[in-house]
Amino acid sequence: MNTDEFTAEHGPTDSGEPFELENKYTLNATVDGEVLAKAGAMVAFTGDLSFTGKSSAEGGISGFLKQAATGEGTPVMSIEGQGEVYLADEKKKVQLLELDAEESITVNGEDVLAFDSDIAYEITSMDSLAGAFAGGFTNVTLTGPGYVAITTHADPIVLHPPVSTDPSATVAWSDTTPDVHVNKSLSDMIGQDSGERFQMEFTGDSGYVVVQPYEEHAGQH
Repeated sequence: MNTDEFTAEHGPTDSGEPFELENKYTLNATVDGEVLAKAGAMVAFTGDLSFTGKSSAEGGISGFLKQAATGEGTPVMSIEGQGEVYLADEKKKVQLLELDAEESITVNGEDVLAFDSDIAYEITSMDSLAGAFAGGFTNVTLTGPGYVAITTHADPIVLHPPVSTDPSATVAWSDTTPDVHVNKSLSDMIGQDSGERFQMEFTGDSGYVVVQPYEEHAGQH
């Protein structure tokens, strides 16, 4: 293709939505005030924007993305001003969700890409997984209304309880809460740090669970 065709095919789109996908791997977020995003995810921006790290409790997102392997927090940035920001994370696929009022989703901290400032959030750690992930397993519960962008390795699968999942492949869940179980028969065969030794068991007859065809450990891609 010639350069005009190339630029036309790959140029930005404008649907008028605050969050939209430029392609499978890139989120375009319109900033009119503030958007929160995973630090290091910005690949380009236009307009008058400032980027500020959020790493303290006073900043609001202490421990938001926790490096399970080291127990250290991964910085989150506040993007403020007026403009457009393009966000991506290691060529992972971006999944865009719009939450209704009071609708919640709990996401593995490693898999949150961005959310708008109307979203309420709560940080939790599953200490029962400390045997597999040093420091536990940090999640973020996001409650609407508003937009949330999460990332997955390849295409996700959405399953409904009852279902058991590998913590390393579990991206998110909604309207259900997991219990953690240890498969002792696998302990000696595959080692203490393998996700298969642990299972997240989702029960009940409501909600959904998002898994990816990839075992992701914090800090590794």
